[in-house]
Amino acid sequence: MASVCACGEYFEINDEGELCLTPGTMGLRETVQFDEPGAHQFVTADYPWLARVRVRVQGAGGGSAGAKANQNELISRPGGGGGGYSESLLDASALGAVESVVVGTGGAGGAGNSPGASGGGSSFGGVVTAMGGRGGGDGMVSDTTFTTSNGVSPLGLGTGQITNAGGPGEGSLRLEMRGLSGKGGDSTLGFGGYGRSTSGPGTEPSGAGGGAGGAFSADGNSYNGAAGGDGLVIVELYG
Repeated sequence: MASVCACGEYFEINDEGELCLTPGTMGLRETVQFDEPGAHQFVTADYPWLARVRVRVQGAGGGSAGAKANQNELISRPGGGGGGYSESLLDASALGAVESVVVGTGGAGGAGNSPGASGGGSSFGGVVTAMGGRGGGDGMVSDTTFTTSNGVSPLGLGTGQITNAGGPGEGSLRLEMRGLSGKGGDSTLGFGGYGRSTSGPGTEPSGAGGGAGGAFSADGNSYNGAAGGDGLVIVELYG
């Protein structure tokens, strides 16, 4: 009579005599992505085979300020800051029946000479959190004299086993009727909008959590800032 042997590390016999994979040895089975800004839920019971999760949380990026220079004058704006990032590997036993998930909204761009808004933070269950990026400032006034405008620093670290602050928004400069607006800060999962050397609105980031590039105004034109990139929460499910 033929016989079959099974490795005890990967297989087990359940109470019904069935040969089953041992929980926790199946590797990555599914990935759940939350990319719409707002509140969501992760229901643990939807995945009865779940052994652990790798949670990746990206905060939203900051928006850039608008720019409205006087005739024959110039304003250039700094970029918005990139959102922070956090990551943790968690056993399924550490999860609640329902875990709250929040995806941060990218900071709005400023109109006229208003500053950009900061991006919203993202989180998973309050255990893994990431800060949003700061909004770009509106400190430069309309003129032609040489000046610079500071970029924005990160808001700080969130919580998790791995935590990164978002990239700072770059500063801007003016030299008579020439200048350069600031590039938006990069994030772990996205890139900031580019800096401008000619008139135009703030520039949009790409990916998730990048800061907006700064607006640039010359000769009385008015341009709005751009919005920062929305956040993102990725949950990798391991069986």
